[in-house]
Amino acid sequence: MTKSPVASSKPGRRVRSSTSSSKMIMSVRTWLATASTYSASVLAWVRFASTTAPGDIFIAHSLSAPWLISVQHAGVAREFGPSTLPGPGASTQVFLNLTELHRAIARTYQLSVSLPQLPLQSFEGQTEALPRETEADRVVIARVGQDIFRQALMEYWNGTCPLTGITDPALLRASHIVPWAECENDALRLNVYNGLLLSSLWDAAFDAGLVSFTQEGVPIVSSSLSSHAAEALGLNTSPVLERLTPQHDSQLKRHREKHKLTERGT
Repeated sequence: MTKSPVASSKPGRRVRSSTSSSKMIMSVRTWLATASTYSASVLAWVRFASTTAPGDIFIAHSLSAPWLISVQHAGVAREFGPSTLPGPGASTQVFLNLTELHRAIARTYQLSVSLPQLPLQSFEGQTEALPRETEADRVVIARVGQDIFRQALMEYWNGTCPLTGITDPALLRASHIVPWAECENDALRLNVYNGLLLSSLWDAAFDAGLVSFTQEGVPIVSSSLSSHAAEALGLNTSPVLERLTPQHDSQLKRHREKHKLTERGT
């Protein structure tokens, strides 16, 4: 099959975005075009690799489906969902305009740097040479891991508390679902699916077991939570924790069981 013509991209050239979002520009620029193209159906795909994130992406353009992106990273593909069209990656999605495409590229980068196993690999690399003999040593190592974990959650949740919409970093907490000290291994400690990015009040309530969440993200409230605190949390507006995935389920189940919370509360 003859490959359709594509816009030329020189190896190593940085991909630039016209979007006004500086974070999106930073994300898009990390992907480097290669000279390779991949044919699928009547499309020719341009392949992009990243210097800082695992998994290549492929981009194509056609008259019938204006912009297509196909992602290679299995975790990103799972987040994006089933393919809408055939493509060279694990999941292929269609976008109607460049704005949607830019958002998809930025989201791909956020997921690629936050999903397992990159945070764990970063943690292992940064702590490999650190001593582990004393309690002070272990505190230092834990702080390194918690900083990496927070950054991963900031990427995954797009720097926003999903319950309140708060984006001020100083008011956001990297909440472990299964606490750091109770995790069986570093893989779980650094797993973005073992965490939620919550505003400070929601984090305190979640950490204390005064609230938890169903698999659908509906808050479960302990009878120990005062009506005043419930009002401050905005529970009267029935907030839902969106963007939960099946990968969060086992950790949330442990949290509910630990604090004896069911869908009827305690």
